[in-house]
Amino acid sequence: MTVSPAQAALPQARVLRTEIPGPNSRELQRRRTAVVSTGVASVLPVFIAEAAGGVLHDVDGNSLIDLGSGIAVTNVGNAAPEVAEPVRRQVGEFTHTCFMVTPYENYLQVCEELAALTPGDHEKRSALFNSGSEAVENAVKIARRATGRQAIVVFDHAYHGRTNLTMALTAKSVPYKHGFGPFAPEIYRVPMSYPARDSRTGEQVAREAIDRIEKQLGADSVAAVLIEPIQGEGGFIEPAAGFLPAISRWCTDNGVLFIADEIQTGFCRTGAWFACDHENVVPDLITTAKGMAGGLPLAAVTGRAELMDAMPPSSLGGTYGGNPVACAAALGAIRAMRERDLATAARDIGDLVFPRLRELAETTDAILDVRGRGAMIGIEFVKPGTIDPDPEVTAKIAKACHAQGVVILTCGTYGNVIRLLPPLVIDHALLEEGLAVLEEAIREHTRRSAGPGRSAG
Repeated sequence: MTVSPAQAALPQARVLRTEIPGPNSRELQRRRTAVVSTGVASVLPVFIAEAAGGVLHDVDGNSLIDLGSGIAVTNVGNAAPEVAEPVRRQVGEFTHTCFMVTPYENYLQVCEELAALTPGDHEKRSALFNSGSEAVENAVKIARRATGRQAIVVFDHAYHGRTNLTMALTAKSVPYKHGFGPFAPEIYRVPMSYPARDSRTGEQVAREAIDRIEKQLGADSVAAVLIEPIQGEGGFIEPAAGFLPAISRWCTDNGVLFIADEIQTGFCRTGAWFACDHENVVPDLITTAKGMAGGLPLAAVTGRAELMDAMPPSSLGGTYGGNPVACAAALGAIRAMRERDLATAARDIGDLVFPRLRELAETTDAILDVRGRGAMIGIEFVKPGTIDPDPEVTAKIAKACHAQGVVILTCGTYGNVIRLLPPLVIDHALLEEGLAVLEEAIREHTRRSAGPGRSAG
């Protein structure tokens, strides 16, 4: 892996100078409590001063191993020169005009990159926004307007955002939805292929989902089917082979738009530019955000030209959508992904991590599954001898890792999945050190079994 100047300037090593969090972080946390809403939570109340490559340096001088990438955002690493330098130039030239008032070239360049990179060789158009939730909302608007239909089909365990419409699309109630209703209408939920918890093929689960759509809605009422090719917040659930293609074919056959939410899976995270590429699925619309702009807020809807051009003038947009500084960051991040071949880097990370975790899973019956693709890796924990979710042990493992200076995240409908999302530029020795901490935490907090575990192959 090529080492960036930022990585070279910031040692890629775990260093613990204080307890986690340290005294300076605790003081900042005290100030935070006085001014920040309790509704905005943090996984680990450690305040960061610098970051690069695979490390986060906090205000107490600790250096933490980053296995979260800001939830799959800093795929190219923090402070990547390909991102930082064009951002500095752009800030010096201008920071905002509003593309809807007076446009600028780098918005066009981002859309050109999206047209070239997203699945399919058809003619495409894009619109740029600020966040994943905003992109999903606009994809739904586009689908409804283009088809003249209202119903949107989503899946069990899905996560699509926290705004009013996207809360309706999201499956999990607490903490995302509870008490925030009423929600947007015409949203319908169907089964998701979940190989660790069902024994059916992808085609069989797809048939069940399609039967439910046809019986309860009728295909001619459905504007779009919206799906994460690998579910993120819902538990890093990768559907069985054949599930996505079967849903996509049904959509094509029935004039229903297939929308791929690639906000967490996109931009090399799974070992391909987009997760749809693994099964050659070509969506009608695709939403992107997170890893696109190296940490700056930028999102997009990219879709077939005839769909995107069916939108009336001024029906899409927003004051900050496609901000020039964020566009400069995106062009730099995409260049870094291409020139450093970060899709291959993601596969290399998977090749390092999966064998170790699956070997560990064979020593305990507290792990139901180790799953994912590339550098998007989930470990699902259950109560030994059952398939009952065990969020308590999952939280203990995460807390133990945090105390040892390794940033990991949890997820899942049941709160029982540890997810690993390391920067794609992470030094492999640093990654192995982080894995060693995680493995020790798992051994400490799970009961050994006499026989093999349930890890997926």
